Amino acid sequence: MKRERNLDRDKIDFGNGKIGQLFRALFFPTLVGMIFNTLLCVIDGIFVGQGVGADGIAAVNIVAPVFMVSTGIGLMLGIGASVITSIHLSEGNVKAGRIILSQAFIVGTVVIGLLCVLCIAIPKGIIYSLGCSPRLEGKASDYLLWLVPALMFVYMQCVGMMLIRLDGSPRYAMWVQVIAAVLNIALDWYMVFPLGWGVMGAALATSISCVVGGILVIAYFIWFSDKLKFYRLKISVTSMLLTLRNTGYMMKIGFATFIAELAISVMMLTGNFMFMSMLREEGVAAFAIACYLFPVVFSIGNAVAQSAQPIISFNYGAHQLDRVHRTLNLSLVTAAICGVLVTTALALGASDVVSLFLQPDEAAYGIAVKGIPLFALCSIFFAVNIAFIGYYQSIERALASTVYTLLRGIILLVPCFLLLPRLVGVPGLWLAIPAAEMLTCAIIAVSFIASRKSRQDTQIA
Repeated sequence: MKRERNLDRDKIDFGNGKIGQLFRALFFPTLVGMIFNTLLCVIDGIFVGQGVGADGIAAVNIVAPVFMVSTGIGLMLGIGASVITSIHLSEGNVKAGRIILSQAFIVGTVVIGLLCVLCIAIPKGIIYSLGCSPRLEGKASDYLLWLVPALMFVYMQCVGMMLIRLDGSPRYAMWVQVIAAVLNIALDWYMVFPLGWGVMGAALATSISCVVGGILVIAYFIWFSDKLKFYRLKISVTSMLLTLRNTGYMMKIGFATFIAELAISVMMLTGNFMFMSMLREEGVAAFAIACYLFPVVFSIGNAVAQSAQPIISFNYGAHQLDRVHRTLNLSLVTAAICGVLVTTALALGASDVVSLFLQPDEAAYGIAVKGIPLFALCSIFFAVNIAFIGYYQSIERALASTVYTLLRGIILLVPCFLLLPRLVGVPGLWLAIPAAEMLTCAIIAVSFIASRKSRQDTQIA
């Protein structure tokens, strides 16, 4: 007799449940999980800075793009797989959903596996291509090599989180993230301070926590899910061609998310250049605090988008367009409210936040305290932009989501960083990111309204 499982997925009916209840059931667990991941990033930076020093932070930042590539690939295929699977499930085609799940895991594992081999084979070549110096070579190499195990399993987490929520188990997804984050923080402290293992300890702590999180994801699809499980793919030319075709479509849908990850690197590189040119090293140190805070803004926007995605995709596939529009409206309102709250908190608590990273007698402290409230304005527009981009991904409008991501993350951001400081001085450095987000939000809103007016009521805007 089949054993009963007490998982909250059974309570979620994407096609008939009340939109507000569905969204809340997904949003709060997703938000908690992402907040824990955000805290992990901040605390990890504090531990390395306090335990190793500036060279340790620099070495971690040198290697960070490698981790971001793995995360970006995972989010790209995870969102793509989730959207396609949502549509299949809405049509009652569970087998197709299982095939998509399996293809996403297999193809991504192969790609990340090649990246891992490359990191092990030529670690010095990789770190120097990322801007490493001879002074940082030892620490950066250690961090990269001990981080390699994390790459495979962080990919599994990124893909798994999307599909676990789609399967109706947002709390399980939340606990995977919470457990991995808490374990990482605990191991990070123990290995950096009592053991004194420096950046190697920080990397090993990250790897162990990612492995645990990845195992929990795999365990879900093997033992806990009745609907979405791994499907044994056929080994044939036809099967491989279908896998490549489906993977290409996943990448097309989720490409905007991959670009979003890369855009963070562009933001950091451009910002560092401009702050250095106007405020020297003290300005760069102040800007670094904003870079640490940006994941907070990012996580809230993503929590809104990822919570709305399975509801929108499922109902889009079921041609229940009224439910699609209601979910979009709810996600936009939620995003705006969250953005206002984050902006207010950072503006009022700027000095308290900055004091976590810098001493009040340091020159960078005053720069950051004055700049963080201006930077915080980006929270409102960013959250709304991500909600819109997530909506377009959910209804298979990959081109729109990619274009808007490029606008906010690169096309408008770089000119804002280059022009605003010349127009308004130092405040322009801090207003560049909010300005890019605001302009993107205006473009999306105008385009969306124009599109809705030009279509029939029965069509998706």
